[in-house]
Amino acid sequence: MSVLSSSRRDLLRLAAAAAASAALPSLARAAQRPETYTSGEIVENGHHFFGSISRGLAEGLERANKQWGKPNAYILGQEAGGAFIGGVRYGEGTMFTRNAGQKRVYWQGPSIGFDAGADGDRTMMLVYNLPDVEAIYRRYAGVNGSAYLVGGLGFTALNNEDVIVMPVRSGVGARLGVALGYLKFTPDSTWNPF
Repeated sequence: MSVLSSSRRDLLRLAAAAAASAALPSLARAAQRPETYTSGEIVENGHHFFGSISRGLAEGLERANKQWGKPNAYILGQEAGGAFIGGVRYGEGTMFTRNAGQKRVYWQGPSIGFDAGADGDRTMMLVYNLPDVEAIYRRYAGVNGSAYLVGGLGFTALNNEDVIVMPVRSGVGARLGVALGYLKFTPDSTWNPF
């Protein structure tokens, strides 16, 4: 009888170990998915980053949160761009997540459309539905519109499947137009916008 109960215990231990090892990959994926930020946290961080433009930021964020929910990551950085019909944009910054840490990111991308001018911006990008931190490294397409002389605040929405990246730009320059383009996020700096 002790042989039977001993083998039954070994069988139960083996089954428990198999169940635990099967659950580990899904637990690891859940731990990597960034947690969300509240509107107040984003507005506060934006106020520190941009300065006194938090009213426009709060209004834009309210509309975005109604449409896509709460962001689970955001990027603070700077970028520069220029266009005359065709254009390019280059930037760099740090992506912040609540539970998956910080990650340095670079972005670059081409555009084409009725667009002319140049600008240099402080940029905050809100990231919605990011499944894990490595998922940021892909292309996000969208339409960008700019209309400012000297300075301004602009919002754009870019997407790749379910992930939405919403750049909020505040900068200086002269820019007017509408263009179709994409931003490509990379872990390292590159001059290739494609």
